[in-house]
Amino acid sequence: MDIKRLLGKKIKQYRILRNYTQEQLAEKLNISQRTLSGIECGANFLTAQTLNKIFEVLEITPDDLFYLNYLKPNKELVNELISDIKMQVNDTDKLHTIYKVVKAIIKD
Repeated sequence: MDIKRLLGKKIKQYRILRNYTQEQLAEKLNISQRTLSGIECGANFLTAQTLNKIFEVLEITPDDLFYLNYLKPNKELVNELISDIKMQVNDTDKLHTIYKVVKAIIKD
């Protein structure tokens, strides 16, 4: 697992979610666009000062940024979800809730 690449990917996701261009976010973080690009692609690691500014500017918490368990290959995610769902076979309420949530998410 390449932590720089994974963190960069999450930072990019939050940047896009907040409708910032790289240039806009870099300006708010007081770093160059090139530095931000390097962080997002995993070539550069961010300083503690930049990390604190990212939390502030993107309005996220350390948990938001460092929770990386879902960043697995799709096949692995599907297998993990199937396994978790199978474990609920005796809990009708949980199984119904899971069913409703999944159906709501994948509904066209």
